[in-house]
Formats: sequence, structure tokens, C-alpha cells
Amino acid sequence: MSSDGTVSIEDVTQTGPGTLAGRYLRSFWQPVLEAPELKPERALPVRIMGQDFTLFRGESGAAHLVDPRCAHRGTQLSTGWVEGDSIRCFYHGWRYDGSSGECVEQPAEDSRFAAKVRIRSYPTQEYLGFIFAYLGDGEPPALPRYPEFEDFDGVLELESYRRHCNYFQNLENALDMSHVAFVHHDNSESFRTIGFGARLQADESAWGITYAATREDGAVRINQLGMPNIFHMNALPTDREIGWQESLFWWVPVDDDAHIQFSLHRLPVKGEAAERFRRRRTERCSRMDLAHAEVCDQILAGKLSLADVDPTRVDIIRLQDDIAQVGQGRTADRRHEHLGRGDAGLILIRKLWLRELRALNDGLPLTVWTRPAGLAPTTWRPPAKERQPVAG
Repeated sequence: MSSDGTVSIEDVTQTGPGTLAGRYLRSFWQPVLEAPELKPERALPVRIMGQDFTLFRGESGAAHLVDPRCAHRGTQLSTGWVEGDSIRCFYHGWRYDGSSGECVEQPAEDSRFAAKVRIRSYPTQEYLGFIFAYLGDGEPPALPRYPEFEDFDGVLELESYRRHCNYFQNLENALDMSHVAFVHHDNSESFRTIGFGARLQADESAWGITYAATREDGAVRINQLGMPNIFHMNALPTDREIGWQESLFWWVPVDDDAHIQFSLHRLPVKGEAAERFRRRRTERCSRMDLAHAEVCDQILAGKLSLADVDPTRVDIIRLQDDIAQVGQGRTADRRHEHLGRGDAGLILIRKLWLRELRALNDGLPLTVWTRPAGLAPTTWRPPAKERQPVAG
């Protein structure tokens, strides 16, 4: 925030404890890890929005998120032992309950003042293969649900990766359809004509933003953004047999210069086709041995060209987005931009975010975002007059 108390776009990019954007994001449930990565009776250090935590899975199978350090002498709790649903410090054995954060044992002190010592614990829930945490104050809201991804008769894929730039650059990129024909020009579904700004439209919705792109033939593609950092879209095909896939994305800051993209893909395929897809996916992943961040840095440094990269050894769409977004700088300097009609989506997302941060700063009510039943993305839908009526 500037010295005169005004809220600016720079406030949107800063998410550490006590910042406006950090306070806002902490008022929503955020994914912090793919659930399979947290093994039984193991603890991991995690960093979210410039804040460190200890995440562990108790003997009951429940995931617990607590402060990163022991209240005794400040050593890192993730190096300790999981006992039941508590964690014991590696240094002097102080033990903390995972649900309450209360110290329940101090071996060298006969636990004489254990009950007076407490570290903070945070609510967690596992859903759709991710561990979600609520990092804000007070009672958490209900965890949002996505029924179309539950009990899905097809293939559900989890994915997450770290990108070394500010989270808001990825959020804006999702609402920038004009980049697709250039950044992803080698994908057969990247229509060059959708880059024209007059064919892009962004409208505020009950959940956030409905973002539409129209082709020359009148077909419309629609994606949905959920405030503050969720995107529901039909993603470009990476597998010819599967075609387009429906995806949910969350962009969660690690700190102000890096973020994690958590992805959930819904692929309408089953039976033998699903098995073929899984085999292709396994074979493809086994060949992808190049580190995206390193390749991206080499390209940005002029030591390598994208044309030099073997597309079978990387996720090429991800690398293309790495180059575009990290190429803006770790945190983009937006003071010298020249925005046009093609930027309708990012203009609106900035407007909504700034509106909410100003309300938060002024102590005014925030928008209650709701996801209506049936709100969904589309791939390319013909104009309404050309659609055939549904029988029945």
C-alpha cells in the first residue's frame, strides 16, 4: 500500500502475512499439497504465501498443519517424529497435538507447564486428491465443492508444479486468450483468429469472471474464473485420442516470486481407452527428464532457443507458458504497460481484485462469491441460432 493509504496493483502481488492480498487469499481455502505426497506418519515443511508450516499425516490418516517451529528452542518441527496425531520435536522431544497445537509433553520438564504452551494449528480437509488448508483467522467457510469432479466415471489426474514468478501473472494469463495463437502456436487447436480483441469478452459473474472468445465462424469458447485464484476451463489437447480436457486450476503463492499451480484434470474416457491413455501418459512422463525452470532460464538468458528443445522431454505447453510469464520478470512491473482490447480479461480481474482489497482495507463488506450449479466451461460452441434443439 502506498504512503497515502491508496491500494494499487502492487498490493495484489504481495501476499505475505499482514499484506492486503495475503489477508484476502487467507480468507479462502487453499490447496497446499497433493494428498498422495504426504505419506502416513511423515512430516513435511511447506511454504505458502511467504509463511512456513509443518504438514504431517497422523496415524489416524488425518493431515495436520501447524506452525513450523517448536515453541521451546525454535527448531524445525518437520524433522521430528509423528506419534499418533501429534508431532514430537527432534531437539528436546516436546510433543504437540496436531488438531489444537497444544504442547502435551515436555520430557525434561515433567510436562509441568506444557498446557500453557501452544503453537498455532490450521484447519485442513482432503478433497479431490488435494490437502486444502484454511490459513485465515476465525471460523473457516465451507470448503467449496465441485460435484462434477466427484465420483467421476472416467480418468481424474492430479498435477502440481512450481513456477518461478508471481502467482498473479499466471492468473492474468488464464484470462488472456490472445496469447494462445502465439505462445502455443504449434498446437493444432490454437486458432490464430481468436487473438483479435473484439472477439474477446469478460463479464463479472456470481463466481468471478465469465471469459468468452469467439471465432470467425461464430463458435464461442467459454472459461470460468472463480475468485480469488481458481480457474475452470477446457484445456488445449495434449493427447489426440482424448482431445480437450476439463480442468480446475488453483494458483497459490509460495512467496511473491514463485507460486504453485495445482491442477485437476477430468478426462471423459474409460475402459480400454483409459488404459491406453494411462500407458501413453506413463511413457510420456518417463521421457520428460528436462527441468522446466532450468530450460526456461536458459532460453530467457539467450543460451537456448525453444526450437532447440525436444518437445518429448518436457511438457511443451507448460514450458511455453513458463517462458511467457517468467519472461515478464519474477514479479511483473505493470507501470509501463500499454493495454488494449485483447486485455479485457486481465483488466477485469485487476478491477475485481482492487475492489475487494480496497473494501478489505476500509473495513467494508467483501463480495460473497458463489458458484451457481451448472456453471461450466465450453470448448467451441456454435452460435445459438445454429444449435440443434435437444430432444426429450
